[in-house]
Amino acid sequence: MIEIERKFLVTSTAFIPECFAQHTIAQGYLNSNPERTVRIRIKGEKGFITIKGIGNASGASRLEWEKEIPLEEAKLLVPLCEKGVIEKTRYEVKSGNHVIEVDVFHGENEGLILAEIELKNENETIEKPVWLGTEVTGDKRYYNSYLSLHPYKIW
Repeated sequence: MIEIERKFLVTSTAFIPECFAQHTIAQGYLNSNPERTVRIRIKGEKGFITIKGIGNASGASRLEWEKEIPLEEAKLLVPLCEKGVIEKTRYEVKSGNHVIEVDVFHGENEGLILAEIELKNENETIEKPVWLGTEVTGDKRYYNSYLSLHPYKIW
């Protein structure tokens, strides 16, 4: 239940030809408090509820609990969420022993492209493709819960 991930800005769309999967995602927050975010997500034709705890000092590790819920229930819950539903397309790209999830944001966060790499431990070595830019792990401005309230377009 501990999620360990590093987050990076993406410098170009050169990753698209490398992707092996792609999903549309809409997600909202029932609670965007960083100590206990509660997220409802619709990913393709599936629904999920996720609870995340506060990150550790580096921002790379935190408690994450996620369960799939019926799509119809997720569709009913999204309108109950706080303002600022996140819309994005997620691309999955293999890089060495890892899968990099690249999120291309739409709507109020248009122009932002972020990559996340889940790890087994914080010191794990990763292969960085040329399109992977500045690391933003632990920078709260790049948390989706923050982006839902403070869209990238107004930065």
